[in-house]
Amino acid sequence: MTTKTFIYDQHQENQDWLKRLDFYKEEIIILRERLEEVTAKNNAPDFLKQVEHFQNQFIIQRNHIDELAHEIKANENNLISEIKQNPVAVDHRKLENHDDEANYIAYFEQNFATLRAEFNQFLAKWM
Repeated sequence: MTTKTFIYDQHQENQDWLKRLDFYKEEIIILRERLEEVTAKNNAPDFLKQVEHFQNQFIIQRNHIDELAHEIKANENNLISEIKQNPVAVDHRKLENHDDEANYIAYFEQNFATLRAEFNQFLAKWM
């Protein structure tokens, strides 16, 4: 059974998710800068393997952010299309909830938190 939520609530949730994704984009920039700082001070083979790992992870996470943002914007476009097709009583109508996007966001945030913790342990070891 699918749940339905108000159009406005879905819109608000989409806006919240997009802001959170923008925050993660900024955080990746900061994490990359910290990685560059520590890389300038070290060149051990074990260290360089981990540097490459984190560089790759930051690229992957950035790609996930872009994909999630695309999905959320597609959902926003669906909401707009629904409103244009039937603008009457928009604030009282419900549509099928965007559960897939909610699950993707939760999964992404969990993975990002794990990556951040792993990166902080790496920094503590090599700084």
